[in-house]
Amino acid sequence: MSSATTAVTASGDRDVAAEGGPEPGAEQAGTSDPASRIAPGRVRIDRYGLDLGPWLHLAEERSRLSRPSFAHIRVAPQGATLGAEVSGVDLRVGLSDEVIAEIRQALLDYKVLVFRDQPITPAQHVAFARRFGDLEIHPFITGNSEHPELVRFEKGVDTGGFENGWHHDVTWREVPSMGAILHAIEVPATGGDTLFSDMGAAYDGLDGAVKERIGDLDAVHDFMLAFKHQIPEGKQAEFRARYPLARHPVVCTHPETGRKLIFVNCYFTSHIDGMDMDEGIELIRHLAGQANVVEYQFRVRWAPDTVVFWDNRSVQHYAASDYYPDVRIMERASIVGTRPS
Repeated sequence: MSSATTAVTASGDRDVAAEGGPEPGAEQAGTSDPASRIAPGRVRIDRYGLDLGPWLHLAEERSRLSRPSFAHIRVAPQGATLGAEVSGVDLRVGLSDEVIAEIRQALLDYKVLVFRDQPITPAQHVAFARRFGDLEIHPFITGNSEHPELVRFEKGVDTGGFENGWHHDVTWREVPSMGAILHAIEVPATGGDTLFSDMGAAYDGLDGAVKERIGDLDAVHDFMLAFKHQIPEGKQAEFRARYPLARHPVVCTHPETGRKLIFVNCYFTSHIDGMDMDEGIELIRHLAGQANVVEYQFRVRWAPDTVVFWDNRSVQHYAASDYYPDVRIMERASIVGTRPS
């Protein structure tokens, strides 16, 4: 007797949940969807809706990324489907087009790149970021006084970190960021890590019924959800006129890789277009909550002069706010992207 999955009942017994399904590890006929592969020995604790066991839909991507091949940079994979440390480059100098091309390809492959021991100046930070496109100026977060393209996050006893929620950056823009490059200037001795979660892996892990349900939906994004407290009441109408509600597909296709991605988050996604508000919020919460799956994550532990470059289309991120009252100072350049589709 074969089973697609096994349930652990409230009494602790293991029950067959579906008899006559594919053999463990098999792929269902007629589809190349890696999420259709059934993990051997995968079990569910019904009382809590808790699934246990390996996520086989990560295996193909993990295998592909385990064999980096670059001529000009060294890449050391870190996570299952995202995250790599890049060495052999000095971000303070003008890099050749060949090196930039390999960094871009590594970004597409690994979604999050970590460069250690890079004591760049703000001007060098901006120059490096501009090699990948035009840069944004953020309307709500204070920038570097000499380089407004750099958002400055200066946290300490008077200003605690509040970025501790999963999000893509600036999805309230009609054209959100392609990526962001964050430089650690001062970091606490412990804490203050940044976590990233792969929204392509998250999409692949959804069941077929959910994928069918969300395939043609649009979500509405609103800066007021996260930034209303930073904007004086008398200025809110002015900012609303400048930044109207943005509408993006719930499932976006990466413009360079073709990968399908979940593109909603609980920072900026207001509601699902054309759906009952409560039903839409429940759906957003479910989809955005896929970022919490640890197997989709990669965690960066910062040191001074660590630089991290992430693909804002592919990942959500979360800045752990566990270092108060210590100081954490970072600067970020964000690269203009394309309209999600």
